[in-house]
Amino acid sequence: MTALPTTPAEYWDKYKPHRGEGEQPPPAVEHFCWTPYPGHGPGAEVLGTPRTALELGPGDGVELVYLARHHGVRGTGVDFSAVQAERAGRWWHEEPGVSFEHAEVCAFLSGRQTSYEAVYSMWGAVWFTDPERLVPLVFERLKPGGIFAFSHAAPGEDAYGPQPMGGRWLEDRDDLVVTRWQYPPRAWADMLQRHGFVNLDAQVVAAPEPAGRATLLIRGERPA
Repeated sequence: MTALPTTPAEYWDKYKPHRGEGEQPPPAVEHFCWTPYPGHGPGAEVLGTPRTALELGPGDGVELVYLARHHGVRGTGVDFSAVQAERAGRWWHEEPGVSFEHAEVCAFLSGRQTSYEAVYSMWGAVWFTDPERLVPLVFERLKPGGIFAFSHAAPGEDAYGPQPMGGRWLEDRDDLVVTRWQYPPRAWADMLQRHGFVNLDAQVVAAPEPAGRATLLIRGERPA
């Protein structure tokens, strides 16, 4: 029987378990996609032409590897889950310029002096971290002119602020709470502007089919 997670970190350890027995092969690197639909919507052009990038919550690491292979980006992925970070590092250890670290993103950003030309996250750590802590830390770690971009599920009209997430291992549990921060596009844009970002773009990318989930995509720049 699989042990139930009891902390948010353990939840992410179990979020995408391997299927089948033994070591699984790494996933194909075919797209850089902000939506959950491969090849649908904007791609890596949202980030401009960075030479260095930091991904917050990379999971399997496919997007970071895509940037390295197709755009020559040197990238680091930082993940709250030790299991996810170790697996991505094992899969992609031979990829030049790509590395993965296990850390909570705010602790990572506040504990380093490295600067990046792009910081991004797709349906990852930005959605699950208090933005009043995270956004100013991202701003400090971006180089002048650097881009911060992230995506997650488009919220409902009445979604505003931190909300407990449901789903696998979370239903009817009182010992484990995973929180995600939901804001409409204008609220995200206002928040980034308040913390110094400029040239803001906040959009909703419709799903390719009517019943699918739309994606909220936010982009801002640190002034040059």
